[in-house]
Amino acid sequence: MSIIAAYNEAWDNGDVDALAEIIHDEFVFNPHVGGVTMGKSDIMGFAGANAVTSEGNRILFENADVGVAHSVVHFANGSTSEAVLSFMRFKDGKIISMETGATPLSEDYRLVGSD
Repeated sequence: MSIIAAYNEAWDNGDVDALAEIIHDEFVFNPHVGGVTMGKSDIMGFAGANAVTSEGNRILFENADVGVAHSVVHFANGSTSEAVLSFMRFKDGKIISMETGATPLSEDYRLVGSD
């Protein structure tokens, strides 16, 4: 299984143990908001809490060094859902860094083909 597919599966299932094995201990996350940088412990704090869910997960590119993924992300706090593009770097078969870019979606957003 690809690293990104394993990450998505662990996140979707709230499997924090599996996620802890996929995220490198030196992990750095640079999200698209507010100039914030997070580490592994921050991501693990979100995991399993259903604070963030996704749909339409797609792996656009992945090799042993990097990966690019896209998904539609929903937030439990009621924030506007976003179309998120993620760029990941891998080290030792784990995700060591992730950066995201996002586009907010309108409230009447519907995933294409979900009719």
